[in-house]
Amino acid sequence: MNRAYKIVFFGTPEFAVPTIEALHQNAQDVVLVVTQPDRPRGRGCRVEPPPVKIAAQTFGCKVVQPESVKTPEFIERITGLAPDFFVVVAFGHILPKGLLQIPRLGAVNIHASLLPKYRGAAPIQRAVINGEQETGITTMLMDAGMDTGDLLLAKKTPIFPQDTAQTLHDRLSRMGAELIMETLDGLAARTLRPVAQDASQATYAPMLKKTDGRIDWRRSAKSIDALIRGTTPWPGAYTTCEDRMFKIFKTIPLPDKTDAAPGSIIKSFPGELRVATGDGVLSILEIQSQSGKRMLIEDFLRGCRLAAGRFFS
Repeated sequence: MNRAYKIVFFGTPEFAVPTIEALHQNAQDVVLVVTQPDRPRGRGCRVEPPPVKIAAQTFGCKVVQPESVKTPEFIERITGLAPDFFVVVAFGHILPKGLLQIPRLGAVNIHASLLPKYRGAAPIQRAVINGEQETGITTMLMDAGMDTGDLLLAKKTPIFPQDTAQTLHDRLSRMGAELIMETLDGLAARTLRPVAQDASQATYAPMLKKTDGRIDWRRSAKSIDALIRGTTPWPGAYTTCEDRMFKIFKTIPLPDKTDAAPGSIIKSFPGELRVATGDGVLSILEIQSQSGKRMLIEDFLRGCRLAAGRFFS
């Protein structure tokens, strides 16, 4: 049976929820949950609580939502709790050195990559977009840098050809939860030795912008397919045809050779939409027009004819 530790949990999005669930299931003493303030979300801009707040309240945890974790008042409050550990999962802000020095046994972060690769805000999306064959989850001791702390445990997973950023997100969030108690117990027992990161091997995963989803048809079919999967569900991959925008959700890269210019729609079987790329052909399986809904391509083509010879750009 795991020991019970006094924990302050920092986390905000859905990715962090399985870890706080794991702490609850292992009877850990989560004395405080720190999450970001409620924000407007969605098309209606309705103010909604972050997923971690909802989960924490379900477990009866006390929740605070400070605008800043750097104020003397906040740091004094956390000091007074005398925690054994911080557990930090996708909180959304870098914690200052003065805060990180508070927990008796350390501040543990769960990061969705095999550090030192893909430090930063979007490791899941960038790994898919870049065509990586595998990724994983890493626990580490936090320092004042961005994902630069000493490594503790890691677990790998393949990135499958059908994986999107969403499916990989869900898998990695569960894997992180599976590692948390082993990490805390190992640190408490001093059987887990932190290992410094090799900074020369570090790569970065900056936050995505909406414009990162624009398809460049001069790239290879395989690369474009990776972009589409890596930007699903956000920001979404998109292209235009004669000033109309289309979102592309699912594709299959084909090895077919064509002399057609990249972006041009090429002749194909009924119910198919094939587009020439800089290397190979991309078969579009799911699409959405600017004013429509997401549809299978055969259904879409019944109401919107995109003839061979027209161009996506």
